[in-house]
Amino acid sequence: MSVELKERAAQAVELAQKAGAQDAWSSASKSRDVQFKYRDGKLEKVKDTTSQNLGIRIYAGGRYSSHSTTDLNPDRLQGFIAEAVAITAALEPDEYRRITPEALFAGRPTDDLDLVDTTVQTLDRDQRVEWCRALDEAAHQHDRVISATSGVYDGTQKAASASSNGFLGEQQSTYCWFGAEVTLRDQGDKRAEDSFYAGSAHVADLPDPQLVGRTALDRTLSRLDSEKGPTVKTSMVVDSRAAASLIGRLLRPANARSVQQGRSFWESLMNEAAFGSKLTIVDDPLIARGLASRHYDNEGISARALPIVENGVVSNIYVDTYYGRKGDMTPTTGTPSNRVVQLGKHSLAQLLQKVGDGVYVTSWLGGNADGTTGDFSLGLRGHMIENGQIGRPVSEMNVTGNLRDLFARLELVGNDPYPYSTTLAPSLVFSDVDFSGA
Repeated sequence: MSVELKERAAQAVELAQKAGAQDAWSSASKSRDVQFKYRDGKLEKVKDTTSQNLGIRIYAGGRYSSHSTTDLNPDRLQGFIAEAVAITAALEPDEYRRITPEALFAGRPTDDLDLVDTTVQTLDRDQRVEWCRALDEAAHQHDRVISATSGVYDGTQKAASASSNGFLGEQQSTYCWFGAEVTLRDQGDKRAEDSFYAGSAHVADLPDPQLVGRTALDRTLSRLDSEKGPTVKTSMVVDSRAAASLIGRLLRPANARSVQQGRSFWESLMNEAAFGSKLTIVDDPLIARGLASRHYDNEGISARALPIVENGVVSNIYVDTYYGRKGDMTPTTGTPSNRVVQLGKHSLAQLLQKVGDGVYVTSWLGGNADGTTGDFSLGLRGHMIENGQIGRPVSEMNVTGNLRDLFARLELVGNDPYPYSTTLAPSLVFSDVDFSGA
């Protein structure tokens, strides 16, 4: 970790106080992001970007504002921050805007989260191109392939934060992703499209690129000859990748801001058995090599595992300090980390066998969910489930309902978590779901 970032963050806080701020919180960051894009046997795009930023939150005379700059030159920070403090003084007071209490900094974990891989930092052009070629070759192994686009995305992120009430911390991570998107000739003028990507903090945790490219191709092949699905009320099996997205929609309004503003169906659910007893979700920022792991959040609140739902009972929501004060709620954290859904005992194949007949959802195609009521309507792609097996592919279908009601009808949970997401969810089975189609 660069000592410079900690020095800049601490210097910004000191300058803010000298300019008249009672309190200040500053974060300085640097990142490098590399992108290689490969299309049909040719390298199409290379992008290598290095960026830096300093953000500062000013608390002055009961007023608050936030500002950012990409210029970390210490000689120019003074003028930038003096202006920021002056701007703050002209704003309307807000009694709820106060710096994070020191008590929330206590107990910061020291676990080695293993988020930095030096291999990522030393990747060269040849390695990235080699991965692209392997992905491209695997994605083209069918005579119906019209086009395939492969990509490698990697980078390093460093950040340090300081506050006027004693916070000083630093965090660093690396990431590396690769995958492919495939387009196939289908019936007539139709095209079948799908993709698959894998990513991790460590290169050693990535699967073979040829396997990733082949998975992208197989997912696309499964879409060939897709038909409009039926209008029916039946069981729904959501595969693990699509389940991560569905869990995200469920939890989107589970935060103090939405609750305090009257825009969340979670408002009346605290300590209630709101969902099926098989649903347990924990927000866990301390998973080694986790895609969203951390020692503290963007307010400096020390990381800890936060149960959200336990056996269907709502335990917590995401509460930041500002909306916690406004809504008289105890702060937990305002920003999600790794969301972990407790696993069941069955494989996907076993879930399909138990369901017998229904709809198997492999991805969502747009739609919306109302955070206030929980009502949703989502487009989907997938397959009919016939006699416990994956049957004909279907599309042009919508699933409609209410998220609370849907998760109250959660019947079975798989043992197959999707690993390439900040939401580690397995396949899920719901009963009596309404589908509209043909």
